[in-house]
Amino acid sequence: MTTEQKNQAIEVLKEKFSQYNNFYVTDTESLTVEQTNKLRGLCFDKSVEMKVAKNTLIVKALQQLGNDKYNGIMEAFHGVTALMFSDSPKEPALLISSIRKEYNIEKPLLKAALIGEDVFLGNDSLKALQSIKTKNELIGEVLGLLKSPLSRVLSALQNRPESASAE
Repeated sequence: MTTEQKNQAIEVLKEKFSQYNNFYVTDTESLTVEQTNKLRGLCFDKSVEMKVAKNTLIVKALQQLGNDKYNGIMEAFHGVTALMFSDSPKEPALLISSIRKEYNIEKPLLKAALIGEDVFLGNDSLKALQSIKTKNELIGEVLGLLKSPLSRVLSALQNRPESASAE
């Protein structure tokens, strides 16, 4: 890879890190071609961008962005690395679990994830990441909570007996 190609790859990575608030760092080293293609297809279907890059280029891109939020994730860049970028904080976790379940394998491994400002390190974080609520889910819950007392009040008002004016 020439210096120009490396600089272009770093610029592409910087753009992705700036574009997405959430990204996962995974190890896909021992996946077969079939499994990798299946994972890429699922990523495409769920609007998750998957990029494979050299660790040194990833680290340089993050360092050039100069944001302290990346400091906690730097130790995850070793071995084979595939990055998964998504607007959804939990979609990549669901995809990883889906591939593992379908093929009954332990890979891809989760090395780390950055969700907003929060860093999740290690494969043990996968279950926690799967249970994260998306923005739309949280809004739905809040609306449900707000709607519940209001609907009870409206129901009570509609079902109340007529007052003395009816007598």
